[in-house]
Amino acid sequence: MALEMLTLFFERVLISLCVNQQHPTTGTTMSKSFETQGEIHSIGATTEYGNNGFTKREFVIKVTGDDENPAYPNYLPLELIKDKCALMDNFAVGDAIKAQFNLSGRLWSGNGKPEKCFVSLQAWRVEKAEGGDDGMNQEEPSYPEPSDFDDEVPF
Repeated sequence: MALEMLTLFFERVLISLCVNQQHPTTGTTMSKSFETQGEIHSIGATTEYGNNGFTKREFVIKVTGDDENPAYPNYLPLELIKDKCALMDNFAVGDAIKAQFNLSGRLWSGNGKPEKCFVSLQAWRVEKAEGGDDGMNQEEPSYPEPSDFDDEVPF
């Protein structure tokens, strides 16, 4: 059953990959963005690769929503790159989030080994799911009721 659900998920992803968008200013074709929501399962540390300062941070969410079967939870590993790594600083394990991401795939072959395909879910926006509070929003101010106002002008 879990294998069937995983297969169905990847079929949906592959079908979605066939749909491309045009960049609004350059007109070039770009890959489609996706959105998912879930509960943060784990957050990795920011890691630097190579001598050029490339940074990457991985996190895993347990996908939630009306289409999800809690008996067979889906866990998605997402990654943040470069300046986006700091997006996870305001979140903790267990937080309900909504993430927007792009799908990225690369082929690799080397040293006479068979070709491999690597797929990455590169998040570019992470925010609290509706109803959540990320600590960045100020408390909504309270205003007096109209009956609390005095009809006399103060000047």
